[in-house]
Amino acid sequence: MVFRARSDGRTPVFGSLLALVFLVNMGRVIYAPLLEPFRATFGASEAAVGLLATLAWIGSASLRLPTGYVLTKVPRHYVVLVTGLVLTVASAFAATAQSLEMLYLGALAMGIASGMYFVSANPLVSELFPARVGRVIGIHGTSSQVAAVVAPLLVAAYFAVTWPIEAWRVVFLTISAAALVSTVAFYVTAKRATLPDAGGSDKRLRTALRSQWRIIVTGVALVSLIGLVWNGVFNFYVTFLVETRDFSQGRAQLFLTVLFAAGVPAFFITGWIADRVRLLPLIFTIIGAFVLALITLTVVEGVLAVLIMTVVLGYIIHSLFPAVDTYMLASLPDETRGSAYALFSGTMMPIQATGSVILGTLVGRGFGFHASFLVFAGLIAVSLFVLMGLHALGRLPTGRSPV
Repeated sequence: MVFRARSDGRTPVFGSLLALVFLVNMGRVIYAPLLEPFRATFGASEAAVGLLATLAWIGSASLRLPTGYVLTKVPRHYVVLVTGLVLTVASAFAATAQSLEMLYLGALAMGIASGMYFVSANPLVSELFPARVGRVIGIHGTSSQVAAVVAPLLVAAYFAVTWPIEAWRVVFLTISAAALVSTVAFYVTAKRATLPDAGGSDKRLRTALRSQWRIIVTGVALVSLIGLVWNGVFNFYVTFLVETRDFSQGRAQLFLTVLFAAGVPAFFITGWIADRVRLLPLIFTIIGAFVLALITLTVVEGVLAVLIMTVVLGYIIHSLFPAVDTYMLASLPDETRGSAYALFSGTMMPIQATGSVILGTLVGRGFGFHASFLVFAGLIAVSLFVLMGLHALGRLPTGRSPV
């Protein structure tokens, strides 16, 4: 299969990528709102169905480094195309599951599709429009974040309709069909476009690690700890509100949706800002704001105050991701961008995935949410001061200059 260039056509390619990123992220977040229907269908325990959501995220983290290796052998758009096909097949497989074990495989495969996609598509997006990396990364991330907001609403809408089969199967069939259409659209637009060949000389992971280890380590240091904390916070946010603020389950779920919805404008706006300011000071500001927001969350009382802090916290943390991605992708040279980004992504993602386990263990041993959040905030603050000190001494890569 050969992609032939007929015109520049990069905007249609970007449009098809926006559809795909929405769907691959939907594939890994859709399991959370479906856990109760799965429990009812298969008569399983909460722990057994909870493993489904965990497997989706494990899958997302598992093949990022191998995908980076594949990207040294084949063009990025080929791998993106494969991720769309994997999502199509995995979603259809999950829709036909007759046991929880089959769903485990479906969840893992759908997570794998998302991890492979982000490692291959993010460098491609940055190379489609190299003069405005922050903006396009922000728009791309916005489409991904919309999926996190839409997922529970989509599930609620589907379960409000009477279907000839279980509604959750229809959800997966819809994702599969939409993924197939989006994959075909990506194939057609990529075939007609003049795609960048910036990654053509990116041939060895080891070379990327040896030449770009400083920015890879810096990126991991910037996002890993705060990502770990965020993973724990959002996974236990409903429990936190129910146990410490006496919220009902329904109200707490609504506030979790608000927490994610606040990230939709954050991706777009911060991506735009990232093209216009120095990136490390921007990232340091976001991390510091997150520390303050997390501390404030432990002391505010009342529905309105908690709502305001939920919006603030959601906006701040989702601002971090386009800023760090822009720092990495806009600063790395063409000959190592894909490999170095894969090394960064494949290292930080497994670290972040441990957040819910760590917070759950602390709370389960009687440490409490407030004390845990304060400890997390303190650790992030210490790491921030260290990074700022290294930056002041000129020991950190400064990244690309603002446009």
